[in-house]
Amino acid sequence: MAKPAVVQIRNATEADLPRIVEIYNAAIPDRLATADTQPVSVEARRDWFRTHHPDRHPLWVLTLDGHVVAWCGLRAFYGRPAYHATAEIAIYVAPEARGQGHARQLLQQMIDACPRLHIRTLLALIFGHNDPSLRIFETHGFQKWGHLPKIAELDHIERDLVILGLRIQA
Repeated sequence: MAKPAVVQIRNATEADLPRIVEIYNAAIPDRLATADTQPVSVEARRDWFRTHHPDRHPLWVLTLDGHVVAWCGLRAFYGRPAYHATAEIAIYVAPEARGQGHARQLLQQMIDACPRLHIRTLLALIFGHNDPSLRIFETHGFQKWGHLPKIAELDHIERDLVILGLRIQA
């Protein structure tokens, strides 16, 4: 009988950055989860990585038996002081690990962490045609707060952006 995989969620380290970028780049061809249309480099994401801090805007990785298969991060919203209690969340799962509940697990853990991070509002910006992600966030209580029609163009197709929001209970 096979031993169940050991799942761990932990703060990302810079050593995880190549795998984080690999998972992100794997999402680009699907045209569901990112507005990037070409792969990004590890070096191009280094400054982005350094904007994450475990005590305010964490970047977490989910590992199976020590191998990173998903990541989740918070980033400051809009960069103005009045929005200090609002953060944007992003979650990416490696293709081989999709559909196994990892995004849900990361999302719930991040929601649970928000009070200690002093985050009162979480935002998710999701393409309107990304039904799997919209469902995951909606089942965790996110509501549609905005709709930007035909704001992105992917492969000559105009795409909508949906803004989902969740107020965090203290």
